[in-house]
Amino acid sequence: MVFTLEGYDVRRVAIPEDSGSMASILSAILAARPRIVLLDLDLGRLGDATRLIGPLARGGVNVVVVTASPDKGRWGECLRLGARKVLSKSRPLSDILSTVRRLVQGLPVTDVAEREELLRVWHEERSDKQLARQRLDRLTQREREVLAMLVRGKAVRDIAADKVVSEATVRTQVKSILAKLEVSSQLAAVGLAHHVGWVPPPR
Repeated sequence: MVFTLEGYDVRRVAIPEDSGSMASILSAILAARPRIVLLDLDLGRLGDATRLIGPLARGGVNVVVVTASPDKGRWGECLRLGARKVLSKSRPLSDILSTVRRLVQGLPVTDVAEREELLRVWHEERSDKQLARQRLDRLTQREREVLAMLVRGKAVRDIAADKVVSEATVRTQVKSILAKLEVSSQLAAVGLAHHVGWVPPPR
């Protein structure tokens, strides 16, 4: 309503509740031939909208990400993929309006220092995740199975019962997992797995 009152031709692309895909959303957006797209990163059942940024930017669209995510590394990734600006949903609506006005006027909306800082954070987080994945790759198949059960919230005694081994055996495996992941607790190991989006082996 606010953008319409400002004189902009606004169209909303709805996220289908039970059908459709990220590709169909992209097609619907491009079919509208927008000059500017305000993009939320959370598209419900369709997941992370960062996958839309590159194709939209290559299609000549000015992408402004408006997100509730506080992850500055994720913000940096959005800029790397071609977004013109990333704004927090907690910012005043006037900030979003100002960004749109500047884009319409052909003016820059992200200064060099802000862009470089966000890209630096993204690069550091990416490097950290690569190191973490390398550590996860050190685990044996049995250690991956044990870590998967820890991720699912299982206690050592439950893992021992499930694997039909002694608790001492599981504790030894957990100790090896912690050493290979270079962390000091089961909680930290689970946190590392979640941080990199580690996918446990099938049960």
